[in-house]
Amino acid sequence: MSILVDTTTRVVVQGLTGKEGTFHALACRDYGTKIVAGMTPGKGGTIHEGIPVFDTVAEAVAKEGANTSLIFVPPGFAADAILEAADAGIRVIVCISEGIPTLDMVRAARVLNGREVRLVGPNCPGVISPGKAKVGIMPGHIHRPGRVGVVSRSGTLTYEAVGQLTTRSIGQSTCVGIGGDPIIGTTFVDALRLFQADPETEAILMIGEIGGTAEEDAAAFVKAHVTKPVVGFICGQSAPPGRRMGHAGAIIAGGKGTAAEKMAAMEAAGITVVRSPADMGEAVARLLAPATPARGRAAGAARPRGAAKKPAAAHRVSKAPAKRTGKPGARPAPKPGRRAKKR
Repeated sequence: MSILVDTTTRVVVQGLTGKEGTFHALACRDYGTKIVAGMTPGKGGTIHEGIPVFDTVAEAVAKEGANTSLIFVPPGFAADAILEAADAGIRVIVCISEGIPTLDMVRAARVLNGREVRLVGPNCPGVISPGKAKVGIMPGHIHRPGRVGVVSRSGTLTYEAVGQLTTRSIGQSTCVGIGGDPIIGTTFVDALRLFQADPETEAILMIGEIGGTAEEDAAAFVKAHVTKPVVGFICGQSAPPGRRMGHAGAIIAGGKGTAAEKMAAMEAAGITVVRSPADMGEAVARLLAPATPARGRAAGAARPRGAAKKPAAAHRVSKAPAKRTGKPGARPAPKPGRRAKKR
């Protein structure tokens, strides 16, 4: 199984006819995702790259059965695009757009609150269920179907983590990039709840970053509700307070949101926390490795108390040469009681 997107996903791309929309829509289609419609006001009735274009999302839903939206709309119009998709009956909305005004997202979040719609993003890489559907901008070829769920605030680190897992022949059930803006749709807690309920997700990799309290909230949820093993990493461990690091939400303010605080909360919740992004894949592999009975003492294991130390291998020791006297090249002195031979 997977979460959010699968083989039943039918996508309408809002902003299809733009440069970014076209490029990524075709990449999703090449991956095998059903891109059934595009939406660009004023271009309805046209065909773009073999995809029918409509003036509204409602038309795409009515005529093509779209149930998922992928948004590549300029930031000034992106919040309205989210609300239009929700009003049309779309159940999963993936907003890639970056730089949406915070007040616009405050308004959109208030309208979506309590409705049966799942917003992923904005400012995110999207969602992929390997081998089933790709709704986003992530490189599909690095993914592999499997049983590890990945959720991350960082798009690039998501790719890094997936690359490490795939290299170790560890597949992913679904990878969700929730985005790094201060106001987003799907949170860590939302994704963790979905992964916990998915019977085919056996472990979870969570990648957070400085700023806000999303990771602390996730840690509390893991401690109370998640029974599957979780690996966590926090980026921005060396970030100075008060300076934004990349994402709008990645900022330490008022002494809160530091990497140390988040890592401590995660460790207290039983999450396996790694200090370096290079260790993410290895940590997941260790958690998934089957327990095998040890034969004898494992390499590096401590010797039981009272056990005799294994004797060192005997080495032949050569006798020291006889002490010579006199000038170099002189014959050794005769032993006491013996007469020296005449030359």
